Amino acid sequence: MHLTLEKRIHAFTELGSKLKKITNHDNHDNFSLAESKLLNEINESHLKNPWFTPYNVKSALAGLSDILEENKIREWVANYKINVLPSPLVIAVIMAGNLPLVGFHDFMCVLMSGNQFLGKLSGQDKELPVKIADLLIEIEPGFKSMISFTDDKITGFDAVIATGSNNTSRYFEYYFGKYPHIIRINRNSMAVLSGIEKKEDMEKISDDIFQYFGMGCRSVSLLFIPKDFNVNKLAESFKKWEHIKDHPKYFNNYEYQKAVMLVNQIEYIDTGFCLLKEDKLLTSHLSVINYAYYENKDEILQFVKKQGDNIQCIVAGNEPDIPGYDKIQPGSAQKPGPSDYADGVDTLEFLLQLKKQ
Repeated sequence: MHLTLEKRIHAFTELGSKLKKITNHDNHDNFSLAESKLLNEINESHLKNPWFTPYNVKSALAGLSDILEENKIREWVANYKINVLPSPLVIAVIMAGNLPLVGFHDFMCVLMSGNQFLGKLSGQDKELPVKIADLLIEIEPGFKSMISFTDDKITGFDAVIATGSNNTSRYFEYYFGKYPHIIRINRNSMAVLSGIEKKEDMEKISDDIFQYFGMGCRSVSLLFIPKDFNVNKLAESFKKWEHIKDHPKYFNNYEYQKAVMLVNQIEYIDTGFCLLKEDKLLTSHLSVINYAYYENKDEILQFVKKQGDNIQCIVAGNEPDIPGYDKIQPGSAQKPGPSDYADGVDTLEFLLQLKKQ
């Protein structure tokens, strides 16, 4: 069964509406079977992966429901020539598991392109993608023949999209290099403060840092601050996230990193749940936030030019544009739109070009 583009758009729009309903209700009243199973998985995911708290899973689903608003989907697909494919290709997607449903955008791109999705599930996120797919199939049964998942070795595919660490990317290149592919590596995000941010802006930047415990590629791990900026203002703005110290695995990381710094006599500011360290490193350990002072914008531009391949996004609400990067407002790093592609690679365009080979 071939699904028209209009049917695909309608199905994903309806999926967004249902996700919004599910995240706003804690009971099964008037829920379909697939909706009820997804709600159960929201409440039980933390038993399989302690990082997938109900709050974080619901936050991820709420983010997806925003992406799936009809006007956003239509504006997104209007930039491409998408037709019904007479012979859809099988696209293998090796899914990451650092955040709940982090592979959804690839899932959506494959199906919106008219190709067949073959998902290799992450051991950290084995249930949520399947439950989302079941809900989409309940909405539009025509997707049933277009979606499959596996825990085993993937075979019988035409192209690959793989997301992993810098180490696994080398493995992916070795095994999948002969196929058309997108292979993503580790990236991190940063923020540039001008010094004139309001209190609410600072609190929104703390959302960009601590949402999902700071484990995503769009999580801010490095802050550039003006030379005369009082770094203690950062600690003050983080207080709304103090509750994450109640998460045992996070708090264990925090205590371990503090011990390492004490032993190595590294200076830091302790907020009681995270550590602020002066260091111009884009990557940081869990619970550690790096910050660096700057005197002029050229320093920022030079850093971005040097680290460009390692930067996912830049939060810089009051700063002039940074070439090559969209200006992301504070609080929006974890709210990408349909066209905000990981690593800046247009996934949908890649998939649409495959049919021409």
